[in-house]
Amino acid sequence: MKALALFSGGLDSVLAMKLIKDQGIEVVAVNINIGFGSTMDRMEHMQNMCDQIGVLFVPLDLRELYLQEVLFDPKHGYGKNFNPCIDCHGFMFRYTGELLKKFDAAFMISGEVLGQRPMSQRKDALESVKKLSNYDDLIIRPLSAKLLPPSKPEQLGWVDREKLLDISGRNRQRQLELAKQIGLENFESPGGGCLLTEIQFSAKLKDFVEHDTLEVEDIDTLKAGRHLRLPNGAKLIIGRNLEDNEKLSKTNSNKYYKARILDASGPLALMQKDASSDDFALATDLIITYGKTSLDTQYKVKYTDEQTNKEILISGKKLPDKTKAASLLI
Repeated sequence: MKALALFSGGLDSVLAMKLIKDQGIEVVAVNINIGFGSTMDRMEHMQNMCDQIGVLFVPLDLRELYLQEVLFDPKHGYGKNFNPCIDCHGFMFRYTGELLKKFDAAFMISGEVLGQRPMSQRKDALESVKKLSNYDDLIIRPLSAKLLPPSKPEQLGWVDREKLLDISGRNRQRQLELAKQIGLENFESPGGGCLLTEIQFSAKLKDFVEHDTLEVEDIDTLKAGRHLRLPNGAKLIIGRNLEDNEKLSKTNSNKYYKARILDASGPLALMQKDASSDDFALATDLIITYGKTSLDTQYKVKYTDEQTNKEILISGKKLPDKTKAASLLI
């Protein structure tokens, strides 16, 4: 017997897998990348969690399909921000279900806990997720199974329902006790995890889609830096620190020039290629303002198109203060 697990990397999904594995069932941890999971690379952490409990880790990139099928037209709407949680979970189960045959697995599990999330983990929401998945009779939530109707794997005796749990609500004490019992180390503290639930990220995403079509390559540009919308509509992103600069340097969207001050140290910036000349002039001054620069000194900013190796030099000066920049922040 084998099961596929929706694996987020969080404690709940690790414990759910351990409960099933302890029944002698092989578990494969499937982590689905929808693009909005985190600003950090968590692959090493997720592999470590799987190694500790002895399950195979399989990453699955579904960013393109998520943009096409879920993000902008969820049947069950959004939460407080840009989070279509019910449709998202149904989407994950649906595509994980398509892997059942490939891995010779019989059913799926997740670390969802009844009542833990206000939108997606109410009892009716969990049922909606099952219906969206197209595999509703093959889904088990081991941490809350005793509070939910028996699934097909439980009814047929593939899984011993008595060895599953009845956890509900937002309190994580029982999960922390279980983690201690099994000796789990370096697990993540409970948290939201999804950027779509965060108000600031959602604001940047809403602004982006009001001006442009979101593509997979654009997602990482939303995860770092100060985001400014210039008067004629162009987008400027300015790194706040070394970590931001490194992240922005790795983005591969073809919509932006990468910009740096030539004659002083300063941030890496992304500037929309099709911007007006006025927006380019203002962007230059803003980039200089956030660099280690002096008033009344002229500086040059180089804009580079890495796809074509095209370069543009524009001169500008540091603004007297950052009031102008603050008014443009998203």
